[in-house]
Amino acid sequence: MDLKKIFTEKLLAVLPESLEYDSVYSMIETPKHASLGDLAFPCFQLAKTLQESPASIAAEFSSKLHSPYFSKVIHAGPYVNVFFDPAKAGSPIVNHVLEEGTEYGSGEIGSGKTVVLDMSSPNIAKPFSMGHLRSTVIGNALASLAEKNGYRPIKINYLGDWGTQFGKLIVAYRKWGDPEKVKQNPIGELLKLYVQFHHEAEQSPALEDEGRKAFKDLESGEPDHLELWKWFRDESLKSFMEIYGLLGITFDNFQGEAFYNDKMSEAVQLLKEKDLLVQSDGAEVVLMDEEGMPPCLIKKSDGASLYPTRDLAAAIYRQREYQFDQALYVVGQEQRVHFNQVFSVLKKMGFEWADAMKHVPFGLYLKNGKKMSTRKGRVILLENVIKEAIALALKNINEKNPDLHDAEKTARAVGVGAIIFHDLKNDRMNNIEFSLSDMLTFEGETGPYIQYTHARAQSILRKAPPSYTFHGLGDEASWEVIKQLRLFPETVERSYLSLAPSVLAKYLIDLSKSFNKYYGKVRILEENDELTSRVSLVKAVAIVLAEGLRLLGIEAPNEM
Repeated sequence: MDLKKIFTEKLLAVLPESLEYDSVYSMIETPKHASLGDLAFPCFQLAKTLQESPASIAAEFSSKLHSPYFSKVIHAGPYVNVFFDPAKAGSPIVNHVLEEGTEYGSGEIGSGKTVVLDMSSPNIAKPFSMGHLRSTVIGNALASLAEKNGYRPIKINYLGDWGTQFGKLIVAYRKWGDPEKVKQNPIGELLKLYVQFHHEAEQSPALEDEGRKAFKDLESGEPDHLELWKWFRDESLKSFMEIYGLLGITFDNFQGEAFYNDKMSEAVQLLKEKDLLVQSDGAEVVLMDEEGMPPCLIKKSDGASLYPTRDLAAAIYRQREYQFDQALYVVGQEQRVHFNQVFSVLKKMGFEWADAMKHVPFGLYLKNGKKMSTRKGRVILLENVIKEAIALALKNINEKNPDLHDAEKTARAVGVGAIIFHDLKNDRMNNIEFSLSDMLTFEGETGPYIQYTHARAQSILRKAPPSYTFHGLGDEASWEVIKQLRLFPETVERSYLSLAPSVLAKYLIDLSKSFNKYYGKVRILEENDELTSRVSLVKAVAIVLAEGLRLLGIEAPNEM
């Protein structure tokens, strides 16, 4: 049941005819405090039309609103505030959750549409660090939210497997690499070589030229360089797949930058045909003066390609392959200018679908207030963090519930869930100071708190009769839970439209808090006429918590 719809329809019966349904519906607010009612309508915009004060208008309209679903209507200053009857309004809400099950909250705003998500995208030959966690889990959550809203999501792991850094790595390996050490620990040794290259280059700048030349040779297909590069890529993917396995995240393809190596010439040719390419100090660029941006570099003076070249080719390919209605690039905010340039160049090329492309930026993980940097060796390895989180979860489980069946599986769900939720509960534009202790706190506004709330609900259901029909409850604690359940569908939609998984994460915290207050105030399993309704409410909460966690990429254990 849509309580806002009921309120809107009653308001339209007394409001001026010039006001339309959608306008009134969008103006309705949810009061911050339950004492002010369940929904509120502000009368500020009516003051000019009706030549009265907002408070007078609210007082007049509040006396005219009546419905079997309303327990009372009051005016609080310039607001018309409505209180719903918990028993009458609650029944259709809870029963709808029970009937829909995991489909509850599904929407149709993306019906028949495809969204392509460029996400995760770690660089090969480097370890998977905390710095790549945000793109991975934000992108995965957005893909799930898109699907819940009716879209067909395509998750692309645009691997950083091409570019000048591989020329540098090839030079470093030729100069200082030990084949046996690299075979035994590929990622770790390659990272050391990459860091060493930049350290040595500070003393010998000519090394940078060697690196650029090596990449140019690699791009031209030099066999020895190509063989090394393929080895670096294969070993990196093995390591990455272990991380993705721990996180429970999959992709539709791993088409990295190198995939578009033979597709860039078409993009360059199109730019030439449109007379968009100009020479600048030997390089080829697209001028962006009209857009107020620096020139977009397409080819270096030595003929080597750059990120924009590959991104242009990738965008053209993806539109042909998927006919996307949206293309989301889940990449850090430091790449804002780059994506503005790429999207603008595509528009200059005449591709109207470029308007459907959007950069989804996010803040950084910081270490001691500083940006993490592989080049400077200041990096925290995600695999180590995950394993430590799982170990701590297992320790807690063994202390609190030593007889738990399959404790290791639950510990993995809880440990990984703690890491993912710690990221997603933050506004994606905020920087996050890396703190293992904060991330792994299993109390408060955390993933494990929500998982435990779900497990608590499941524990109650195991002891209760398996009959789920909600006949209505009149107590305040249950009504607060029901109001949260009502908000799930609009939260799922808003979370996707705002491209903010944090909206859903914060909702799950609020629902968990409401349920735990209910659990503390009410004897849920007491044998009386309301038992079936109370158990049905618990079942509805378990459904929404599990589905909400799933959308964030987190498991919901039945026991903890």
